[in-house]
Amino acid sequence: MKIAIGNDHAGTEYKLAIVGLLKSKGIEVVNYGTDGTDSVDYPDFVHPVASDVENGEVDMGIVVCGSGNGANMTTNKHQKVRSALCWNKEIVSLARGHNDANILSLPARFIALPQALEMVETFLSTPFDGGRHERRIEKIPCV
Repeated sequence: MKIAIGNDHAGTEYKLAIVGLLKSKGIEVVNYGTDGTDSVDYPDFVHPVASDVENGEVDMGIVVCGSGNGANMTTNKHQKVRSALCWNKEIVSLARGHNDANILSLPARFIALPQALEMVETFLSTPFDGGRHERRIEKIPCV
C-alpha cells in the first residue's frame, strides 16, 4: 500500500506521528507536507496529495490542517477524489464504508493525537461496502 500525506504548519506534529504509524505497518509514504511549524499555505501541500490519488499513483491520501476544512475543500476539487473531513472514528468508518473515501482530512486543532492515530487505523482497515452505495458515489463526479 502507498499513501500520500500533506499538511500545513498546524498539522506537522500529527503528520509526523501518522507517518511513523504508517511506516511501522510497512506502508510506503509520500510526504508532501511541511515538516516545520512556520506558517505555510495548505493548498501547496494538499493539492499534490489529491493529484496522486486522482492519477492512481497512491492508494489513499491523508491531509491535516488546523480545522481540516481548507484541506478537505482543496482536495475535493480534484476528480476521482472523495475526501472526508472526520472528527471521530465512527465518521471515518462511514466515510470509508458508505462513500469509499480515498482521502482522510483531519482537524489537528480539534482532535487529540491518539484520536487521530485511531482514526487513521480505522481509515486503513474499513472496506467500502459497495452495493447501494456504489451507485451513489458514481453520481458524484461533475458532468
